[in-house]
Amino acid sequence: MNNTKKKHGYLWTVLNHKCPRCREGNMFEDKNSYKLKSFAKMNTHCAVCGQKMEIEQGFYYGTGYVSYALTVAFSVTTFVAWWVLAGFSVDDNRIFWWLGMNAVLLLLFQPYLMRLSRAMWLSFFVKYDAASQFAKHIQPNQQLINIRKNQQEIIKEHPHDMHQNHSGKA
Repeated sequence: MNNTKKKHGYLWTVLNHKCPRCREGNMFEDKNSYKLKSFAKMNTHCAVCGQKMEIEQGFYYGTGYVSYALTVAFSVTTFVAWWVLAGFSVDDNRIFWWLGMNAVLLLLFQPYLMRLSRAMWLSFFVKYDAASQFAKHIQPNQQLINIRKNQQEIIKEHPHDMHQNHSGKA
């Protein structure tokens, strides 16, 4: 019997907010986009392959452009759908009904669109690596991750200590 797992494609991975490297691990701590207290909390690393979710500080500032593009695409889609289904006229106020409906829908979809833009942004920079799926049973060592974070904090707090001669000579 073949125990191979079905490979997920790029679109499925992005729409379900999965790690772009292994396409299995969750990017966010909570799968529900509408738990408003925790919808934006991301995992620091992928639980499956260990991929770092925030590559560098401020990495996700670029998601504003992706979110803007998604919002414009959504608005154009609802505009065309409204035009086909209800039509527009200068004699009545159907355009204002569309504006109101579009605004309400954008507010309802905002948590999902925010997550989607982050998933898309990360997938632009982290490419799929089939070999990372074989590391499924190798969890990232949290102690090593914490030690690395502590070392980085110490270096940031005391950068001048890195250049001193520690051999004991004056």
